[in-house]
Amino acid sequence: MKNTMPAPSENGHADPPSYRILVWDLPTRVFHWLLVVLVAVSFITGKAGGTAMQYHEWSGVAILALVLFRVLWGVLGGAPSRFSFFVRGPRHVFDYARSLLGSGDRPHLGHNPMGGWSILAMLASLFIQAGTGLFASDDILTEGPLFHLVSTDTSQWLTRIHHFNLNILIGLMALHLAAIVFYWGVKGDNLVLPMITGRKFWHEAVDLAMGGAFKALLLAVVTAALVYWGIY
Repeated sequence: MKNTMPAPSENGHADPPSYRILVWDLPTRVFHWLLVVLVAVSFITGKAGGTAMQYHEWSGVAILALVLFRVLWGVLGGAPSRFSFFVRGPRHVFDYARSLLGSGDRPHLGHNPMGGWSILAMLASLFIQAGTGLFASDDILTEGPLFHLVSTDTSQWLTRIHHFNLNILIGLMALHLAAIVFYWGVKGDNLVLPMITGRKFWHEAVDLAMGGAFKALLLAVVTAALVYWGIY
């Protein structure tokens, strides 16, 4: 899954041929953009309140299913999507952070060491947000679909976590957007386009194992069915 073609240069002339590598498989890209849409829907409907809270609940449940799918895909998916590919130890993260503002930082085909941990943090925060929302209540009209399974005190505790974690999630998303702007403006590395096309220019030919579409579809169906069965 690789093409050879010249990378465009700033002066309009073609640089020596570089390789256009398929990095992000279709399931990973679909997951990413679905998550962007659903998080936006959840935020807007949560702020709107009232009858919009029904859509808030549905989007939250869908986010939970997506996060669980991504966890499974992080083990069974294409090579760059696997946690073992991009999650590195503290030493790698420290060394990368130290070199980030200089010219000696080594490019990464997938997530860099800092980006890998930010992905884990965001997935964890999304899981907490969606999970606590199942038991939350506003003490007026809206209750999560699993509110009846816990005591009032427990629901209030989980509701506080739900509201507090929202601030953490917003901070993580802001950091994510800031990183995209930094890499694009300072490093000249467009992180958005590869998440649309799946491909990235690279200095050598690399044939990365991609996750199969059928396997991804099966995982998505099973995950969605389990989440729906467990909640409703």
